[in-house]
Amino acid sequence: MDYIGYLRKDRDSDFGVSFPDLPGCVSGAKTLAEVRRMGAEALALHIEGMIEDGEVVPDPSNLDSLRNDPNMRGAVPVLISVKRPRKKRRVSISRGAKASSKPSIS
Repeated sequence: MDYIGYLRKDRDSDFGVSFPDLPGCVSGAKTLAEVRRMGAEALALHIEGMIEDGEVVPDPSNLDSLRNDPNMRGAVPVLISVKRPRKKRRVSISRGAKASSKPSIS
């Protein structure tokens, strides 16, 4: 799935990316390639944390729905791909069978 990220770079700064669908999910890096990779990693970790906390992960917005978002001012929208993690299942593993209480027959 692809989330829209807002890419920013000021003259004397590194690249930064934030995600309007996931407030607080941000990343930064020195190069464009790095910020895309780091943004994908931040996005995956953020979504994983939401799932672990029982929060609802929003579906990605489309560019038309974000057209009037004031936070997009001065940013370049980019698509960052992330695989939605599967729900974790708890599994119980026993360490060994209990000794039988039945007498053995010789």
